[in-house]
Amino acid sequence: MLALSSSFLLIALLYSMVGFGGGSSYAAILAASGVAYTAIPKISLLCNLLVVTGGSYHFGRQGHFSWKLILPFAVASVPMAFAGGMLPLDKQTFFLLMTGALVLCGLRILFLPDRRPEEIRTPSIAVSLLVGGVLGLLSGLVGIGGGIFLSPLLINLGWARSKNAAAVASVFILVNSLAGLAGQFTKNPDMAPLISHWPLFAAVFIGGQVGSRVGSHQSVPHAWVQKSTGILTLFIGIKLLVDAVHPSH
Repeated sequence: MLALSSSFLLIALLYSMVGFGGGSSYAAILAASGVAYTAIPKISLLCNLLVVTGGSYHFGRQGHFSWKLILPFAVASVPMAFAGGMLPLDKQTFFLLMTGALVLCGLRILFLPDRRPEEIRTPSIAVSLLVGGVLGLLSGLVGIGGGIFLSPLLINLGWARSKNAAAVASVFILVNSLAGLAGQFTKNPDMAPLISHWPLFAAVFIGGQVGSRVGSHQSVPHAWVQKSTGILTLFIGIKLLVDAVHPSH
């Protein structure tokens, strides 16, 4: 548990610097460690909550948050995340979604451009609702907050700069993690996995507080953190895929 907790602390530290919760990587490590796949979404979603609650506060406190940008995404994502959390998911589908999501996230984060203020264009409400709904469903299904997809999307499409995207991602992950966790408990109310993995929650809380305080500071660039996070996510996704295809490795 000590090695697992240390890994979670490091992930929370890195991810929280750019407004992420780290749920996708927590889930991947838990799966690779042999934790029952039915318990993984609950554990990763609660870890997400602990990290992004601090991130939402610290990024908002530094003036990076925009309600106008986040509201349509959040409104559409919350009910879809709840629905995704209640849907039954077989093991093969779970691993396919997880590995695909991780590889995609890793590749996107590696090549995030930083837009200039004059290049920013707010998306229409219809587009925001559609994107929010899709990301919410995915987050509920696989136990991630969805912000790891939303933030790269906001930046790559010119909808936000990196600091603003980080702030929006934190709140987006927060509301979707709450909804997804509620859906998970509706499907299976067992609390035992959370109780037995309490050291992980302490680890991500500490890592998240440190990371979000550093990352939200105006003087800290995000580029190196984003690239490190992308490499880490891509590595874990590929490793999990290899382990799933060749269990003996």
